[in-house]
Amino acid sequence: MYGLIHTEVLKLRTVRSPWLLLAAAPLLVAAGVSGLVVSGKKALDTTTQSGALSHVGLTSMFTLVFGILAVAGEYRHKTITDTYLSTPARGRVIGAKLLVYAVFGALAGVVSSLTGLGVAAAWWSDKAVPFVWSDSQIWTTIGGGIAWNAAFAAIGVGVGALIRSLVGAVAVALAWVALVEGIVGQLIGNLARWLPFNAGQALGAGAKAMAGENLLPRVGGGVVLAIYTLIFAVLAVTTGMRRDVS
Repeated sequence: MYGLIHTEVLKLRTVRSPWLLLAAAPLLVAAGVSGLVVSGKKALDTTTQSGALSHVGLTSMFTLVFGILAVAGEYRHKTITDTYLSTPARGRVIGAKLLVYAVFGALAGVVSSLTGLGVAAAWWSDKAVPFVWSDSQIWTTIGGGIAWNAAFAAIGVGVGALIRSLVGAVAVALAWVALVEGIVGQLIGNLARWLPFNAGQALGAGAKAMAGENLLPRVGGGVVLAIYTLIFAVLAVTTGMRRDVS
């Protein structure tokens, strides 16, 4: 298994597109935090601090696509045949991809968190407002956002295994978030909070969002998201073992 993990890391080191994708995540966080402050609509208190850091979780859309690249990207570039020929135990190959991409998804969340903290602290200082580093809410928000990034990276691997077309898999994933959870979710009321993106929001949401939006409790959102991650991991492994490569 160590060899498979090393191979997946080596693939990531030699391909540019996943890194360009993950590099956009800290930019989103910096823009989100800055926009929150520049708008001037909220007092710079501890609640706003956690709200600013909730942008870390929203970068999970990047790690979702990052995970999709793990399998669908190989089908697109026709390298999946060589991958399975070198290691016929397909379940172990997919297992290595799930582990590596989840870890890198979490690391991407860490980088976004550091960016968010730095930008937020700079803005708070610029406004002559002390940034409360001891506030537990910002750390639970950050921790939830990092976990959300890791989970969506693993879910992305599952989506890429189920829909082997890279363009199709990305389109379906983004359409699910925008249409099913964004629009249809408004029509089904409380049931929407049990869907994956909403569960992630509950896990990585700031204090105000937790109080004002129809989300699961943070722990509940984490459990639901973990279940979705497990389901997609199982689907990725079983699909990879049963389908023909061609």
